[in-house]
Amino acid sequence: MDGFSYTNIFETKGIEYLAIITFFAILIPFWVILNKQVKVSKQIQKVLGILSAKTLRIPQGLFYCKNHTWTHLEKSGTARVGLDDLLLHITGVVKFRNFRKPGETILKGELLAEIDQNGKTLSLLSPISGTVLNTNTLLIESPEIVNDDPYGKGWVYKLKPTNWVAETSDYYLAGDATSWSELELERFKDFVAVSMKKYSPEPSMVILQDGGELCDNALSEMPTEVWSDFQKDFLVI
Repeated sequence: MDGFSYTNIFETKGIEYLAIITFFAILIPFWVILNKQVKVSKQIQKVLGILSAKTLRIPQGLFYCKNHTWTHLEKSGTARVGLDDLLLHITGVVKFRNFRKPGETILKGELLAEIDQNGKTLSLLSPISGTVLNTNTLLIESPEIVNDDPYGKGWVYKLKPTNWVAETSDYYLAGDATSWSELELERFKDFVAVSMKKYSPEPSMVILQDGGELCDNALSEMPTEVWSDFQKDFLVI
């Protein structure tokens, strides 16, 4: 037939093209299935309220204190102070009380405010020294803001720091903050195991049996005695 020529693809690079096509034909469905499994796993964790390192929000530009408060120095020289996401995942929604007033001077380690959940309380200690410039009064009427947006609208105080460099020199920043938060989550699991043996015969009420994962807001289900232990043994500064 004029103008027609036959080429055996097996004598050319055609066999390589077929191999590549076959590879992607196998890979793409596998990737789709794997991706769906990851999404389903995340959805299940969200529904069950499982607390894991992947659920934590850890902005990399903040300074994190060992007592699970954070601070950030703005261009104006004002330092914002708040609670980190791990602490809020542990406690759940809480109410604030005993706020410091604008103009008051506060030292690092002194009381910032108290958080309360049905009569169970924790004292929040300041990560830095300074003068109180502003208090986030939105947290009084809408305390859930701090859980929804702890590093934005959920800030607790704005301070004029008096010893910023020295007092934040050993705080966690960027990748160190992420690694530290993961270690703190494991430390909290150990804390729960020890405390619940002291006060409850059923630690499974706060730990899922499958894999031993922690439930979100685990501290909210625990008695007052555990909150006291958490204050004394976990929220160190």
